[in-house]
This record gives sequence, C-alpha cells and structure tokens, in this order.
Amino acid sequence: MVVNTSLDMDIKKLVRDNLPYRRPFLFVDSFDELSEDLAIGRYRYKEDEFFYTGHFPGNPITPGVILTETAAQIGLVGLGIYYLIKEEKVGQVVPLFSSAQVDFLLPVYPGEEVRVHSQKEYFRFNKLKCKVKMTNERGEKVCEGYLSGFMIEKS
Repeated sequence: MVVNTSLDMDIKKLVRDNLPYRRPFLFVDSFDELSEDLAIGRYRYKEDEFFYTGHFPGNPITPGVILTETAAQIGLVGLGIYYLIKEEKVGQVVPLFSSAQVDFLLPVYPGEEVRVHSQKEYFRFNKLKCKVKMTNERGEKVCEGYLSGFMIEKS
C-alpha cells in the first residue's frame, strides 16, 4: 500500500531527513515512492564528488561500492526507516546495511542521475532483504542484486 495525499510527501521527507548520513556521504536526493514493499528514489552524482579525483584520474567513473551504497541508502535503509516511522520507533532503532550481492552492468559518470527501485523480499525478525535495480537517466540497467540489513536498538 503506497501512502498517498499530503502524508505521502511528508513521509518521503521524513524518511530522507532520518537517514543516518550527511554530505559528503549522503546519496539520496529524493524518494519517488515508498510503501511497505517498495522504495524508489533518485540521486544525481555531482561533478565534484570526493571519489572522482582518484577513480579514475582523467576518466572519472562512479565506484561500484558507491553505487551499492546509493542502492542501500535508498532501497534498504530508506525502506527500513519507513517501517520505523510507521511503527513509531524512529530514533529508537536504526537500520544497518549488512550484505550485498550486486552485478554491475554499465558505468555511471559524474553528473548522471540514477534511479533505484527496491522490492522487499522479506522483513522478519528485524531482518530486511530487498531486490534492487539501478537505472540511469536513459532507463538502462546499471546494476542489480540483493541487499540485506537488520534493525538494532540505538545505544
């Protein structure tokens, strides 16, 4: 069930505001959709991202680990925070990224926007697993795979 009306905009902003990341390690510009089974969001890689100077000098390409992190921030942690907001546990419990199996298909260059589509596989016993797909602005698949994480109480 997708949250609609003004609550839709509010919950998207609430999820983004509660992500446990900040620049230069925040890779979420917006969420397009959020529901109990789905998270879709976007990020545009800025030309001056910290990792481009060393990967690769003269021919910068977004590192696979950053693509994976972007997918995890949008599709796993974002979805986890959505659950925490719905359960009124945001701030008490934090979702953590624990594992990834990702296949990379195309490079992503500075200035490109990507869209992450994450489908919940399961959420039980405080463990969340999602199937994720990332596409570029042309709708081409950049990478796809599975991400897992878990929820822990904040200390």
